[in-house]
Amino acid sequence: MKSLVIGLFVAAGLVTGGALAQPAPNTLGKIKAAKTINVAFSGDSLPFSFVGPNNEPAGYSIDICKRAIAQIGRAVGEPNLKVNWLVGSVSERLQMVASGKADLECANTTQTIARLANVDFSNLIFVDGGGFLVKSDSPINRLSDMSAKKIAVLKGTTTETRLNDSLKRRLVNATVIPIAEANEGLAMLESGSVDAYAGDKIKLVGLAAQAKEPAKLALLAEDLSFEPYGLAIPRNDSAYRLEVNKALTQIYMGGEIEPIFAAWLGKLGRPSSLLAAMYLLYSIPD
Repeated sequence: MKSLVIGLFVAAGLVTGGALAQPAPNTLGKIKAAKTINVAFSGDSLPFSFVGPNNEPAGYSIDICKRAIAQIGRAVGEPNLKVNWLVGSVSERLQMVASGKADLECANTTQTIARLANVDFSNLIFVDGGGFLVKSDSPINRLSDMSAKKIAVLKGTTTETRLNDSLKRRLVNATVIPIAEANEGLAMLESGSVDAYAGDKIKLVGLAAQAKEPAKLALLAEDLSFEPYGLAIPRNDSAYRLEVNKALTQIYMGGEIEPIFAAWLGKLGRPSSLLAAMYLLYSIPD
């Protein structure tokens, strides 16, 4: 009788385990069948991902993604894949990938442990640091100067989380104002309704260049955070991730990254030693 009961429990466990097991996604098969790839991107993250001339996606990340899309097309035997570009905020883009609405996400999205619970990421495409944009005549020189100040930050971003953590840890009593779009933060800073705008430093430089009077804005030297960017992809699909990483390796090892960097970031000088090391470390040999 005991052996029968044990056998029933084992059988029940197997059935339950089978019911809970989720099949790995077959993103390549899905793309091949549809002859289409759905790609989420940011519409306002110059110089990485934005809506450019003729209402087309443009930027550093977009140029990299187009080469990844070409590699995916070769892998599925469809060199002329149709691309559906889907614009959204960072939280919207990650949800698109997690839900299967998007097959790839191309912007300036930081890879984090929390985000890896819902999506996977490619190898890194950029490394940046979070920082602050202020008016050039502002008395603010560092985070500790921001007591009683107002700081705008994009909601749902890693910068928002790290800003709140840093203020709490360093006992700085500032008011954080979450905003929906980057240009909103720039407008608030220019009008004086906030004292600083927090974001990824490269993106802040791009925003400052679009300001009415760029010379009246300054980027603080202090780093708020470390931001490693990757391309978000569906979880647990190693075959698909391999094709995306093949494309990145080809870009880094074949020298294509140089004109891409020059086109979008060249005005800032050469890649930092950290970024140059990243390109080297993520060039996976055959």
